[in-house]
Amino acid sequence: MTTLQTQIPDQLIQQAQYLVQQGWMANMDELVAEAMRRYLESHREAMAEQCIRDDVDWGLRGQN
Repeated sequence: MTTLQTQIPDQLIQQAQYLVQQGWMANMDELVAEAMRRYLESHREAMAEQCIRDDVDWGLRGQN
């Protein structure tokens, strides 16, 4: 397990705390981990495509 330190806008934290208080998540750690998982899953194709583009660009232009 890794500890993450970050800055989050106050309004976003308030919304997240409300969800925890309402019982939607057990705690903020669980909420943040779930949010990151969902973000990464929903952007997996775009990230893979960007990696492929980067590899092709590197292959065409070589190392700098």
